[in-house]
Amino acid sequence: MGYYTEQVVPRIIDVACGTKAERPLRRRVCTGLHGEVVEIGFGSGHNVPFYPAAVSRVAAVEPSDVGWRLARKRLDRARVPVDRSGLDGQALPFPDASFDCALSTFTLCTIPDVGAALREIRRVLRPGGVFRFLEHGLAPEADAGVRRWQYRLEPLQQRLFAGCHLTRPIVELLTAAGYEVDDLDVFYEEGAPRVLAALSLGSAVPR
Repeated sequence: MGYYTEQVVPRIIDVACGTKAERPLRRRVCTGLHGEVVEIGFGSGHNVPFYPAAVSRVAAVEPSDVGWRLARKRLDRARVPVDRSGLDGQALPFPDASFDCALSTFTLCTIPDVGAALREIRRVLRPGGVFRFLEHGLAPEADAGVRRWQYRLEPLQQRLFAGCHLTRPIVELLTAAGYEVDDLDVFYEEGAPRVLAALSLGSAVPR
């Protein structure tokens, strides 16, 4: 990875993913988390203020040293222990059935092998475990014009944001990886261009 990817992109993402408009969404996606939680794509810790009191520990999986350093001010105020416990969501360094819940926010768009990451999350969840997600991806099928622009802009998006995709169909990916999706809300984030703001928020449980 070059200087731009290692040093600049994490700072851009810290700002872009830390807007006031996203705080209610982060609160929603963290609702119901409990026990031991693995968070893939921890980034700079924007979810930390919204972990419920029922969470006993968070294992943060984050490849970027810069992102982890940017999280320090949030980690210092964390109400639950948070440890940087892995670098790669495609190969989690945990035994099977280690966690009660998993969390991912704006992460599945960038992981190179998203199928591998979803299989790993299934592997480390305990029976009855829940995967909570908030992700951007392919616009609804009814919005064909938005989808066309997403496909046109995806090569630029990948170059600017270190491999981020605009066109990953989040729910279909979860279903294909063996999850049952429920409590799903599909919508556009207010105040953002629709090509970037087709969001899916919900829960998934391994079938």
